[in-house]
Amino acid sequence: MDIRAVDTTLLNWTGDAIAVGLSEGTTELTGELAQLNEQLSRTIQELITDNEFEGKIGTTAVSRVGGDHSIRKIILVGLGKTEDYKLDTLRRAAASISRVAKQEKVKTLGISLPVVGDNARSTAQIITEGFLLALHQDDRFKSEKKPTKLETVDLLGLNGQDEAVRQADLIASGVILARELVNAPANSVTPVTMANLAEQLATDYGLALEILEQAECEALGMGAFLGVAQASDLPPKFIHLTYKPEGTPRKKVAIIGKSLTFDSGGLNIKGAGSGIETMKMDMGGGAATLGAAKALAQLKPDVEVHFICAATENMISGKAMHPGDILTASNGKTIEVNNTDAEGRLTLADALVFAEKLELDAIVDLATLTGACVVALGDDIAGLWSTNPDLAQQIKDAAERAGEKFWEMPMEEKYFDGLKSGIADMKNTGPRAGGSITAALFLKQFIKETPWAHLDIAGPVWTDKDHGVNNTGATGFPVRTLVNWVMS
Repeated sequence: MDIRAVDTTLLNWTGDAIAVGLSEGTTELTGELAQLNEQLSRTIQELITDNEFEGKIGTTAVSRVGGDHSIRKIILVGLGKTEDYKLDTLRRAAASISRVAKQEKVKTLGISLPVVGDNARSTAQIITEGFLLALHQDDRFKSEKKPTKLETVDLLGLNGQDEAVRQADLIASGVILARELVNAPANSVTPVTMANLAEQLATDYGLALEILEQAECEALGMGAFLGVAQASDLPPKFIHLTYKPEGTPRKKVAIIGKSLTFDSGGLNIKGAGSGIETMKMDMGGGAATLGAAKALAQLKPDVEVHFICAATENMISGKAMHPGDILTASNGKTIEVNNTDAEGRLTLADALVFAEKLELDAIVDLATLTGACVVALGDDIAGLWSTNPDLAQQIKDAAERAGEKFWEMPMEEKYFDGLKSGIADMKNTGPRAGGSITAALFLKQFIKETPWAHLDIAGPVWTDKDHGVNNTGATGFPVRTLVNWVMS
């Protein structure tokens, strides 16, 4: 499929279907839209009247154009109230158009949406991004495929924005990689296959790659990571991909993703109603990390980026760590394991220590870490904790541009009392209350001075509902935010 930014207008475009945006409360067609309505035998006005179309955000209506016209179908998409327009309005509108075009088996499509804030570049990028992400359907594991018939999509009135379209395509490719990793079952995505994928990314996009095997992790004293890994029959893989720009980098950062390819809970096994069947998604942080690596390696920012995934399973066997065991992390801190199902923070602990040794300007970790964060913020909003207000603001700004939601949570130091152990430096879980906060405080013990942010993405990494840009299943959250943050 070819998406093109063209200078063609509503009145002279020809093809299967043309999609136009209408604001909420539009009572009279004006300008080119009024002329197009007359040109198409008043089909647009009839479509509005017959469907009682009000222009509410994300709503659509479609009609065949009768008679001998150069356009076969007209698609209307609601943009909501004019005063509420923002870039995410375009993203959601483009996603709605994408779904209708696919359903209507359109081959050539024209899209006419307003430029937001007189920024044609951002408008073209966001429309393309929303369109591609909504169009994506992961049917790899189905015997019958339903390919789209779309061949050409023209963004009307956006001539000269080819680079914006290209960038959107690259970002979408990273989001889709993350989605497909999270969607895939645990017998398809394993620590070994994640390492293999990292090798492929390194080969395809010129990234440096270091994969630490178990013996090398032992030599570095990664007792927390290896404590989680010891029950699995599959070997752990500590993945370290690096993108380096030409010349001197403007800054050096790390993105660390929790990469539990399956989480049984360990000896504190997840019981009935725990959602154990969904635990293939517990590597959502690692999936987004590799998705960001794919996008950024092609976008080529002037920033050095380290992508780190401590990949393993959390399984049950005669070799499993026990509740009550004491692990020693690679910074020498000791951890009393009072719950083997709080394993993600153990893997991240050693990854954070590893990253800080790289002498970076900032470190961001992301993890499907706690159900407590979902209880606090629901399915659509991720939690954000940071030791550095500037870094926290950078993440929030990047998320705003991405249309992804974060809420900054308190780093309440007093709550660390709940993690204190009588026989070790700390326990790996605290009391039930404030569970997402104590998880962040646990991770903080493995960072000394580097500005650091922790993202708990347990809610938004998966959806059972159609949320605009996302189809049901894995969302690819928060690849777009990570890319925006690095590029800013």
